[in-house]
Amino acid sequence: MQYPIAERYGPGLGDTSRQFELLVNSVTDYAIYMLDAEGYVRSWNPGGERIKGYIADEVIGTSFSRFYDAADAEAGLPWTNLETARNEGRYSGEGWRLRKDGSRFMASVVIDPIWEGGQLIGFAKITRDVTARYEAEQRLEQARQSLLQAQKMEAIGELTLGMAHDFNNLLTIILNSLDAIGSASADQRIGRMVETATRASERGIVLTRQLLAFGRGQNLAPEAVDANALVEADRDLFRRCAGDQVTVRHELTPGLPAIHVDRAQLEAALLNLISNSRDAMPSGGTITLSTAPAVGPAPAEHPVEPDALRFVAITVADDGTGIPEELQERVFEPFFTTKDVGRGSGLGLSQVFGFASQSGGHAHLDSAPGRGTRVTLVLPVTPDPR
Repeated sequence: MQYPIAERYGPGLGDTSRQFELLVNSVTDYAIYMLDAEGYVRSWNPGGERIKGYIADEVIGTSFSRFYDAADAEAGLPWTNLETARNEGRYSGEGWRLRKDGSRFMASVVIDPIWEGGQLIGFAKITRDVTARYEAEQRLEQARQSLLQAQKMEAIGELTLGMAHDFNNLLTIILNSLDAIGSASADQRIGRMVETATRASERGIVLTRQLLAFGRGQNLAPEAVDANALVEADRDLFRRCAGDQVTVRHELTPGLPAIHVDRAQLEAALLNLISNSRDAMPSGGTITLSTAPAVGPAPAEHPVEPDALRFVAITVADDGTGIPEELQERVFEPFFTTKDVGRGSGLGLSQVFGFASQSGGHAHLDSAPGRGTRVTLVLPVTPDPR
């Protein structure tokens, strides 16, 4: 048996336009509104108020370009989107939009043209706030990139470690042979040649140690080290390393727990970082050594909850030239350098990375062209004897 529309759907729902009005005004997760052919807002629903913060009286009759940031509006993006909808029958996309309070949100937008009698009379626009999804995707991508980078560095480390051991064995044979030649010959000319070759071999041993540090194959002698006391004790050493044109500042957080590291290797790592900062400021500048407490995340070798590991962060920051973003993922690789040919072996930062990793911590870099560079060593505190 068929009933009249009003009887089937209840009072107030028999009129199609009334049904549509109730539907649109009941939706709060989507901003659903109409624009005229020139892009002026002609209707507004509660979803628009919830997402963008405007009530209807504040937006109806105004240009929808107010929802775009200034740069996009000046570039004509609002009108480009309408033109796409007009020419292609629909526009859909995502981008940053503005709320009434000036905050930004990631919007998923659909715009459909409205035609009547072959004439464009306006646009139907639907906007959804997808900021939470976007941020989750960004975090997932960052985690994926971090994992890929960690796997790459691990593979390079294993290769480097094997090469360093083989190279070290060869150098040992060479040095023993040079020592025997020097002892057996009284010829001064041969003695000078042996001395030159010996110095070159010893330089090779130093480079090998740096490779072993990156590959985490060096022998560390960890002890309880007061990071602040070490930085203060080496103040003059760091100042001489930085050179006369560079000012070295200390920003040390008092009361930090002792860290569990090899003191000599920590000093070598800080000297490497100061040398790099000095070279990045040929006309002078400021290097800041700072210490602060830190918590995780734990490196891959320590699969525990992040809060279970406590750290101290030691940062070397400069106001130099900075490092281009596309090069930053490679700075800790052995033999990679941003310096001019002949000005660096490319092993300084690899030593820093290897030392931090083998100590149970990690190193990370923050840099941008023209804004300087910050390298932070995050090192574990001395274990509680209990």
